[in-house]
Amino acid sequence: MSKQLLVDYSVFEVSAQSINESLANNNGKLIVTGVLQRADARNQNGRVYPMEILMREAKKYENTFIAERRALGELDHPDSSVVNLNNVSHNIVSMGWKGPDLMGTVEVLATPSGNILKSLFQAGIKLGISSRGLGSVKEVMREGSEAMEVQPDFELIAFDFVSNPSTHGAFLSPVNESINKSASNRYNTIERLISDIIMEF
Repeated sequence: MSKQLLVDYSVFEVSAQSINESLANNNGKLIVTGVLQRADARNQNGRVYPMEILMREAKKYENTFIAERRALGELDHPDSSVVNLNNVSHNIVSMGWKGPDLMGTVEVLATPSGNILKSLFQAGIKLGISSRGLGSVKEVMREGSEAMEVQPDFELIAFDFVSNPSTHGAFLSPVNESINKSASNRYNTIERLISDIIMEF
């Protein structure tokens, strides 16, 4: 069974209060905490990450990348198994479990991409977190329906922040004009923020 790049998304919930508190308590540095990945649950891609596999990879990631302060991630989801330093926006400083949820504390870096990420958080833009890894999947039955179970050869690479936490399949549902208009306004806001930040450099 050949390995493939596995990218899965979930919403990264951060309150405005926690953002303001972080900026006030860390000399303007933004440090946020949220769910990075969920074990033993079918995600929007129809994939399931077994707890034992995700725990193993989280521990390995913690003992190497986090311990050596190089648990870097990018802004937006790259189609590569290598973290591109030009696009790095954040560093994960700690991880831990809360039931089936893998929680992470993330430091937003003062890089060009990190400054964009910080501005998006401050503007209240809802972002997603994307796990990136290499591995194979196997079709199994879960709760009476088919799911793609991630296999023991899985290797965690990074966690990236993304503009849309939904999967590509979510766009197959018909949308009405008001939803389209709302999405258009949101993306115009994001583009305007990015342009303003770039002009500062």
